[in-house]
Amino acid sequence: MSEDAPRARAGVLRRMTARGRGEKHRAATPLELFFDLCFVVAVAQAGRQLVHALAEGHPESGIPGYLMTFFAIWWAWVNFSWFSSAYDTDDVPYRVVTLVQMAGVLILAAGVPRAADDGNFAVVWLGYLVMRLALVTQWLRAAHSSTGEERRAALRYAAGVSLCQVGWLGLLFLPLHARPWLFLGMAIVEMAVPAFAEHRYTTGWHPHHIAERYGLFTIIMLGETVLAATTAVQSALDEDEALGTLLPIAGGGLLIIFAAYWIYFAVPIHLHLVSNRQAFLWGYGHYFVFGSAAAVGAGIEVAIEETIGKAHISAFAAASAVTVPTALFMFSVWAIHSRHHKRTLAQQLVLPVSAVLVLACTFAGRAAVLLTGLVAAATVAVGVALSVGPPAGRQGARAAAGTEGVGEGAGGA
Repeated sequence: MSEDAPRARAGVLRRMTARGRGEKHRAATPLELFFDLCFVVAVAQAGRQLVHALAEGHPESGIPGYLMTFFAIWWAWVNFSWFSSAYDTDDVPYRVVTLVQMAGVLILAAGVPRAADDGNFAVVWLGYLVMRLALVTQWLRAAHSSTGEERRAALRYAAGVSLCQVGWLGLLFLPLHARPWLFLGMAIVEMAVPAFAEHRYTTGWHPHHIAERYGLFTIIMLGETVLAATTAVQSALDEDEALGTLLPIAGGGLLIIFAAYWIYFAVPIHLHLVSNRQAFLWGYGHYFVFGSAAAVGAGIEVAIEETIGKAHISAFAAASAVTVPTALFMFSVWAIHSRHHKRTLAQQLVLPVSAVLVLACTFAGRAAVLLTGLVAAATVAVGVALSVGPPAGRQGARAAAGTEGVGEGAGGA
């Protein structure tokens, strides 16, 4: 079969051979979109626990808990996405095993409240076990269908994932004060597995497909923020008719979300993913992009609760729940994503400077969310203005990149 030809879909049983990086018209499948949908539940649970901890004035436990549970969610999604980019056969066994992974996601989501409140990771670990066993099955199937270094790479993946799952057992038996350190160590080991597995053979992940998958998950994170903020405003209006105080928060939150979308999708990032090293650094960096995008929604909820008197924290603390993740989103998108397409110093400075200005908005108290939204909107406006240059220069840059009319053609930060 030619690499340029789309694969026939939905066979009963197909040999699991690697897909080609040069395959044209490679896009996310309905099964992948369905898989992503399950993560909405898990992310919502993690965000809800973060809101509760911050509103009660316990950031010292809420933030580490959120970072740990979000890592589990994010890493499970990463594992599936890169495997499916390289070995998606879309036959019956592949679909069934993927559905099993989805069941594991939902089990993990059900265990998030216990992990956050009591440090009980038993259900989270069980959900993770279901997902990892399914992933190991996929890698063993890929190994069975391949030879040489490709087969050895698949077997190294299966062994690495299995050993890591055993390591996570420590979360069930170690004392509470030791679990964050175990989590940090295991997270480093987990992220080392791909480098270990692919040190002699590079799996056939597809740059455009991976860029699309990450972009779609970013939209899911921003959508979760919209939902969280909308629910918070609705609940506040049901109990307190303080519309005048809620509208600035709702308006500022909307501007933040719109600007976040614009900032992320301003560049055609698949052109940057030309090697394993670049792709892995870009992919791993999205832990901060995804985590901060989801945390913005939690922060808006906290700001609303503080405004109507339901949160036991200061206005400064409530403001920081919005400004800190917003600034982190801007800086992390610049660091791993946008800076590779900036041609001048002024363009490079837009997002870092905006991140600093957003942090300064924290001192505005209850006006911080609206001011942050205005800074975010101004960031987009400045980015668009700086992207406008001599027509011939713009066309030449696009032609050189092979993406005329895509990405920066829309202008952006």
